Amino acid sequence: MKAPLIPRTPAASTALAPPGPGPAPSAWLTLSGRPGRVVALACDLGMALVVLVAGKYYGAEYDLVLGTLMALCLLARRRFPGTVLTAVLALSVGQFLLYDLPELPLASAPATYDVAALFAMMSVVHHSRTTWMPYLAGGVVLLVPAAGTVGMPALGFEPFIDLDALLILWGLTLTVWLTAFALHTRRLYAESQAARAWHAEREQEQRVRLAATRERAEIARELHDVVAHSLAVMILQADGAGSVLRKSPDLAQSALKTIAATGRDAIDDMHRIVRVLREGNPDSDSEPDSDGGGPPRRLITLDEIEVVAERARAAGLTVDVSVRVGEGRLAPAEEMTAFRIVQECLTNVLRHAGAGAGVDIRLSEERGTLLIGVVDDGAGTLAGHGVGGHSGGNGLVGMRERVELAGGSFEAGPRLGSGWQVRASIPTRANQEQEQAGAK
Repeated sequence: MKAPLIPRTPAASTALAPPGPGPAPSAWLTLSGRPGRVVALACDLGMALVVLVAGKYYGAEYDLVLGTLMALCLLARRRFPGTVLTAVLALSVGQFLLYDLPELPLASAPATYDVAALFAMMSVVHHSRTTWMPYLAGGVVLLVPAAGTVGMPALGFEPFIDLDALLILWGLTLTVWLTAFALHTRRLYAESQAARAWHAEREQEQRVRLAATRERAEIARELHDVVAHSLAVMILQADGAGSVLRKSPDLAQSALKTIAATGRDAIDDMHRIVRVLREGNPDSDSEPDSDGGGPPRRLITLDEIEVVAERARAAGLTVDVSVRVGEGRLAPAEEMTAFRIVQECLTNVLRHAGAGAGVDIRLSEERGTLLIGVVDDGAGTLAGHGVGGHSGGNGLVGMRERVELAGGSFEAGPRLGSGWQVRASIPTRANQEQEQAGAK
């Protein structure tokens, strides 16, 4: 029986897709597709038209030419904001040079169409992806009119902007810059929030997948332990009952009772696993069903070790059990882990050694650590052929996973001579509580 697979959902299939651009600060800025392109084009055309009309208002020879060039530059402000700002400022410098000619000014300065510099600066600030670019753009736009207040006497250019006009230009520039910077900051914040939400969703999906993977592995271990051990005992008991049915009916009857008891326990465990599949992973095996209508789940403790040992004896093994663990020293999960390890070891002995093998089981607690040792002499009648055919090694993998999940260590391998040995150490709940108390 295979563990259940996770159904693929659209969210899971796109878990590794890169995040798209984050949302803009307001609804009119979040238009995408054709409506968004239409609105953007309309804004660009509106700004260019304002600059172009302003250029036609002045009567100097090159005002219309300069205004037209600035308007054409603004059409590319979204795609090349830095280049557009540089071109507009260069045209503004040319405008001031043409204005300061000694004979007849060929351009007006300052002029209304110089607002193109503010539009270009706004584009740089709003669409910038670096920290320093907005400040550089604002500083340059502030310095250009400031240069007009001092001129360049060494080159023959006299000042052409008075202090009052400079203050007005600076105030207008700072207003536009602060507005664009606020939109820029809001856009970055919205994008960061969108990216954070995207990563949180991906992390949640990853946690769900990891939890499902762990649950599948746990269910696979439980199924392996229940099915492998129960079937191994039942097969050996059935073979024994068949061989002594005529000669010793009492022994055959005892074997059949063992088969029935093993089957009932296996069915109970299968019901518990099915409930986990239907209702989710239970918090504790000792708690009743969440809806209160089902029977209480069977609590597996160290006392169950003697039960499986007795069944192994009935199947023909010689089993010696020694449990030296104080009452209440282990958590239910630790007792479950210890029981499953012993159960799997007995299953392996039944499958690979067979009747007649001797098994020594030792459980003890030393210095806050549960020590588990299972050793067999390999002296069974099957000589390694196995009851259920070839083993894929899932039993050893499952035992190792259980021990590692509990924070312990696991060793398994052949003994010198014949036989097999398994050793595991698991830190107990009492030891963990003492360590936590010491850390506090």
